[in-house]
Order: sequence, then structure tokens, then C-alpha cells
Amino acid sequence: MSLVSEEFPDEVPLRAEEITIPADVTPERVPTHIVDYSGTDTCPSLYDETHMANVICIVYSVNNKKSIEKVSLVSLYAKHRNAPACIPLILVGNKSDLVEHSSMETILPIMNQFSEIETCVECSAKNLKNISELFYYAQKAVLHPTGPLYSPEEKEMKPPCIRALTRIFKLSDLDNDGILNDYELNFFQRTCFNIPLAPQALEDVKNVVRKNMSDGVKDNGLTLKGFLFLHTLFIQRGRHETTWTVLRRFGHDDDLELTQDYLFPLLKIPPDCTTELNHNAYLFLQSVFDKHDKDRDCALSPDELKDLFKVFPYMPWGPDVNNTVCTNEQGWITYQGYLSQWTLTTYLDVQRCLEYLGYLGYSIIQEQESQAAAITITRNKRIDLQKKQTQRSVFRCNVLGARGSGKSGFLQAFLGRNLAKRIREDHKSYYAISTTYVYGQEKYLLLHEVLPDFEFLSEADLACDVVCLVYDISNPRSFEYCAKVYKKHFLDSKTPCVIIAAKSDLHEARQYYSLSPLDFCRKHKLHPPQMFTCNTDEAPSKDIYTKLTTMAMYPHMTQADLKNSTFWLRASVGATVFAVLGFAMYKALLKQR
Repeated sequence: MSLVSEEFPDEVPLRAEEITIPADVTPERVPTHIVDYSGTDTCPSLYDETHMANVICIVYSVNNKKSIEKVSLVSLYAKHRNAPACIPLILVGNKSDLVEHSSMETILPIMNQFSEIETCVECSAKNLKNISELFYYAQKAVLHPTGPLYSPEEKEMKPPCIRALTRIFKLSDLDNDGILNDYELNFFQRTCFNIPLAPQALEDVKNVVRKNMSDGVKDNGLTLKGFLFLHTLFIQRGRHETTWTVLRRFGHDDDLELTQDYLFPLLKIPPDCTTELNHNAYLFLQSVFDKHDKDRDCALSPDELKDLFKVFPYMPWGPDVNNTVCTNEQGWITYQGYLSQWTLTTYLDVQRCLEYLGYLGYSIIQEQESQAAAITITRNKRIDLQKKQTQRSVFRCNVLGARGSGKSGFLQAFLGRNLAKRIREDHKSYYAISTTYVYGQEKYLLLHEVLPDFEFLSEADLACDVVCLVYDISNPRSFEYCAKVYKKHFLDSKTPCVIIAAKSDLHEARQYYSLSPLDFCRKHKLHPPQMFTCNTDEAPSKDIYTKLTTMAMYPHMTQADLKNSTFWLRASVGATVFAVLGFAMYKALLKQR
């Protein structure tokens, strides 16, 4: 009542009316609903009241010994019988105007007994001493609770808080040298509090850490230990809001988990549209690669990859990824392979891509509203067909064929591998993705090996930009599967189809189907079967993949256009030149960095 009227009431009822303090008059800008309780009237039970509360203020009289002794009983009741787990408690010593001494000495053992007690405030409703402060602390206990951050018994931060702050440190360590230099500290300060630190303030922060620990500052930068020490100090000094501001800015909720809103921002994708990473997203991912490629070999070793994913709660890439994208001779994912895997994830499962970018702090580091800013939603494919041009950069090719026809070899050949590379069954991937160049334009071709269950092909299995029907020329029964699939699913489709005559290094057997593969192609106005083998000493030829990408880009082109040798020559020469230039440019940029 003193809070609302700003004066002491002459007559005090057993129970005050419920009060709502509007957000615009509170420091934290949060509306506060205050409910009084009295055990001497017929108001609702304490059980009901505490279960609806976010914070409980336990009031005692500082001049009444029995009232002080009763505090521990009420605290115990609130903790074990009625209140939800971890609800913060505030001890309020009222009538401080009636005594000369403080009750804190008596209250401290009770505070040590109950970790739920956030703080104790002595006040006077009569002279209004600490009345506003009391309700500020009550708000603060809800918005910036100590419980999830710190263990008073152990006098140290709790493991979930350390994990969350370690992630934040790693994201803020832009060059990944294990130290936050002045630029990175200022970036962190601006990100969380919207103001940079003055040079002297930076030095003061580092001096505080130097005085308290030997390994908190290194090379004039803040180490992880120093960073964690600072936050421990903030909490111990009652400045929980500083640590909570940092945690929430980096997407953490009250349980120190990343919020669903942060990880999965709203992204509406219309039908027949695909999802791709935009230019800024690729630049961000390139910077993430660069900061973890310690030896500058344009590939991520297992240790470097593990270090990159330390900010994730789990390892997102399994061993199958190494058989999905390009790797070096040691089997490590290359720069190109790394970007390809991100492109694949964005295309197949954009929600997972958003989640992964959230773990990497994309929206924070790039100063975007959310990870959704990294995604380009392509226009409807039907519009591409009407306009006879596309703005897309990723094209999907479904690879179908009977068992043993050479589909897996065809996928691996796209990644530059011949039959010498053997893959464990549990490491197998049904996808392969890499870049091709058509007329000098870099495009991603995504190959998907579709399981050969003819009767169970779903719409998802069939939805693509170009189809590859693979048969084994040495197996007389292999082509029949391709012919049946084509006639059932693609005969009247506008999706371009190519028939691949795989294992062309083997003796060609006469197919048992009624038409030969060449006659079948002629009848259905398809390009002649493309001879292909991955049983080579060198990396298999990539010409066929350029053709597939071109057909995916220009599905409106007639078979006569596609048969034109000049057309393919222009496309493939462009591919060779730009592939060499692309790698050379990356190496040059790397040298500069």
C-alpha cells in the first residue's frame, strides 16, 4: 500500500487488494501483479497462491524475534510443499524504522540454508525506505535469477552456465586463437550492450582479471578462464542482469538452452520453391571455415572439424558426409566439400540449416534479425519454365537403376573417386553434391540415389530437375528396369531424362528388353545412352555431370539442341576454365588472409 500511494496508510487491512503495476513505470519494463496474503483471513490457500507466483516475498518484522524465527518455517513450506521447483524467494525485513540494528546477522544462516533465497532487503513501509527497491529486486529475481547460473554452496557457476558462456566466448573469438583481443571484446560489448568500451575501460577489465588470476589474460587479451571469471564476479556482486543480458542476446532461455524461436525463426516456403544459401551466408560460412582451418591446407582435419562443432550440442555431421562431398587424399572435407554440405542441408532440410546457423551465431555475428536472412527462396519452378531461364544455383538429379547397375559408383565419380575407394556400408551416403560450371556459371548439382523399389517410388523420389536412369551394360537384365521406370513415371513428364550406360569398360551384353537402349532412346526422343565408367586409374570424367546440370538449367531445350556438339563444348570448356580459376582465386584469398 505504501508503494502505490507513496505514503504510509493510517489503517491497514488484513489483506490488501491485488495490485498491477504497469510496465512503463518499472525499470525492467515488465508489468508486475502483486498479490497480498494473510493467514488470518479467508483468502485463497497459500498452495494456490504460490503455484501462480513467479517470485515470493516472505515478510518478517525486524523488531519481532518470533517473526524472524518463523521465516525459516515459511521458506521450508514454500520450498518443499507448495511452490514450484526453483521459484525465487525474497526475504523482506519490514519496520526497520523501529530498530537501531540490522537483522541480517540472524537472517544469514536462513539464506545459506535455502538456495532459492535470492536476497534479503530491510525496509520500512512507514518512511518508504527501500520499498521501491524491494519490488525491483523481486522483478530482478524473476528476470535475472541466480539459481540457473550459480551455486552458492560451491561458490562457483553451474556447469550449464559454463557451457553456455563457453559457446558465447568461442563465437566471439572471431579468429579462433583462444583469446578475445580488444577488437573482439568491443564486438562482444556492442553486440550485447549496444555500446563499445573505451580503451581505458578495456584495460580496467583486464586489470581486474590480472589481479585475481594468473592465466585470465594472455597476449593482452582475455582467455576463456578470464571471461568465465568476470561473469562469476558479476554474479557474486549481484549483477546477474549483466550475465543474463549476454546469455539472452546469444539465444539462451531461462534454462540456458537455446530457444526454439532463436533456432527456428519463421520461414514460409511456397510450394514448388527450393531453398538456397545467399551470398552473405556463404561469406559467413567461409569465415567459419577459415578460422578453423589452422594449417591452411584448404581442408578440415578431424580435430579441426571437431573444434568447429564445439558450439553445437551434438556432432551434426556423421561419417557419411565424407562420402557425400569432396575430400582430399586423407579423406578430410575440403573447402569445396564443406560449402557443398551446407548447400545440401539448406536444400533438403532448411529447418536444420537454420538450427545449425543458430549454433554458429549467424544472426549475431552478421547483425541480422535471424538466420532466415541467410536463406534465399527460389521462385516457383513453373515460372522458370515459362520464362525459359532460372535464377537457381542448386539442381537435383535423381539417379535410378536396378541393384548393381552402378548408381553408387556414379555418385562417387562425381566427387572424383574411382573404384579404388571402398566405402563401408554404415558410412554409405545416398547423396553426392559438388559444383559444376555451365557457361561460366558455378552451379551445385545434387545427385540422389533412389532405392530401386519400383512399386514404392514416392512423389519425393520423383521430384527433381533432371533424371538419370542407370543400367549396367554387362548385365542383360539391367536396362529393363530403366525402361519400365521411364514409361511409368517420366514418359509424359517435363523433367529431362538421361540414360547412363554404366560399366562401359566391360563387355557389352545384349539387353533382354524388347528394344535396345539406343532404339528406346530414339523412340522416346531421348539423348543416346551416355557411356560411363568409374573403373579408371585417374579421376573419372566429369563431362556427364556438366551435361546433367545444363539439362536441369534448360529443361525447355529440345533434344536437337542437346545433341549439338558445339553446345556441349561451350558448356564444358567454361566448366574447366572456371573450376581452375575458382580454386586459384580461393588460394589467393587465403594467402592474403
